[in-house]
Amino acid sequence: MLRKKLSNYNLILASGSPRRQEFFKQLDVPFTIQLKEIDEIYPKHLKAAEITDYLADLKSKAFTDLQENDLLVTSDTIVWFKEKAIGKPKNKLDAFHMLKEMSGKQHQVFTSVSVKSKSFQRIFNDETVVEFESFSEEEINYYLENFKPYDKAGSYGIQDWIGLTGVKKITGSYFNVMGLPVHKLYKELLKIAQ
Repeated sequence: MLRKKLSNYNLILASGSPRRQEFFKQLDVPFTIQLKEIDEIYPKHLKAAEITDYLADLKSKAFTDLQENDLLVTSDTIVWFKEKAIGKPKNKLDAFHMLKEMSGKQHQVFTSVSVKSKSFQRIFNDETVVEFESFSEEEINYYLENFKPYDKAGSYGIQDWIGLTGVKKITGSYFNVMGLPVHKLYKELLKIAQ
């Protein structure tokens, strides 16, 4: 459906995330992948979705040569726990501490998306609340050893073992936790295509 409506646009996904790329394939839209390195640094006073909004916008600013019919999609995801952003772990020990700290508790996942053309930009975000079961140290070590979630915010992927065994409750979009609120992106792209 979107394929036809977006036929006049060049859709560009600026993300190296295999999960985000798979979502675009499942949306059945033609797209290209373009990556630009940026330092994901944000002002310390920002909170929750303000951080992801800022970073999604920052990522879009690296693309200064958009053509008339280009549509650039950038996004950012954070885990928000105890009033602070939990990013990707530095190493296995850091990942262990993150998961041990979040064990048996709730956290929020925020993802922001920027859709930008030469003449406009729309930034939107989504929030999902995830509640973990309590993990034993043995379970955390097993997960880290076998699934190595070191490229993921909060040291976990909801789509893998820990999501299957350790998520007690989720309120909001599952796909948002994976890194893209696809339902919201779909609606935004439909609006743009009209």
